[in-house]
Amino acid sequence: MALWASCYPLITISLDSAPHLTFAVMRAVIAGSLLLGVALMLRRTFPVDLESWGWIGLAGLGMTGLGYYGMFHAAEFVSPGLATVIANSQPLIAAVLAFLFLGERLSKWGWVGLLLGFVGILAIAAPQMLQGPISMTTGLFYVVLAASGVAVGNIAIKKLAGRVDAAMAMGLQLLIGALPLGLIASLTETPSDIEWSLIFILSLLGLSIPGTAIAFWLWQVTLSNLELSKANVFSFLVPVFGLTIGSAFFGERLTLLIVIGTVIATSGVLITTARFASKPDSADGHSVGIAASENS
Repeated sequence: MALWASCYPLITISLDSAPHLTFAVMRAVIAGSLLLGVALMLRRTFPVDLESWGWIGLAGLGMTGLGYYGMFHAAEFVSPGLATVIANSQPLIAAVLAFLFLGERLSKWGWVGLLLGFVGILAIAAPQMLQGPISMTTGLFYVVLAASGVAVGNIAIKKLAGRVDAAMAMGLQLLIGALPLGLIASLTETPSDIEWSLIFILSLLGLSIPGTAIAFWLWQVTLSNLELSKANVFSFLVPVFGLTIGSAFFGERLTLLIVIGTVIATSGVLITTARFASKPDSADGHSVGIAASENS
């Protein structure tokens, strides 16, 4: 989550140096190629069954394709605060999908933790939500599209856990997700508009390698050992880490509301990941979600 949070300042530094979708495509292609190259160097095998390829394709189209497309376009229509709040409804969407498709179940305390995390993000983003013009219909559509795509992508990544090597799976999904983005970028943008500079190159590499390649690989490894609903609640910490980075390196001011929101969001994470937040299976005392994770 700290690596993902570092993406925000890196994007901010160089967003004006390249067309938005072209920037996103470059990020995905560099990260995906690196992970795939590492997997091939380590002699990891390509998936051979159609089910694995189906989940990889779904992860790429959801997490990378819809996720990047929705968020980059949402920035044109909604305030950063509102986009942050709606995007961070993704763990709630994913928890419902995990219940329906993975058999994961949270107790009432687990749901309380999820809701607390969302409330914390709401408090953090409240000042920004009140700033600037908002085109509700178009902007909300793009943000909900991105959040839904990421949630569906997380289900697919969880299904791949233990089935396909993490570097191989994440490299392939990034490259697959970059295909429709690249097609749209070629039709709507001019790649030659990129303003190449040392700062742009360094930010692109930082965004692509630690912020995307390493972060996605760690996320796949995490989901091999933890239920999606519990792992995904840590997404509420991304804005918290982002604010910390902004305060430390960009002079952003921490207000009392931000501090309160941070405490609430962190409390939500602690509650959801606590041992009592899993709903036990009455038959054997183990959570249904753990059983589902092992079966996948």
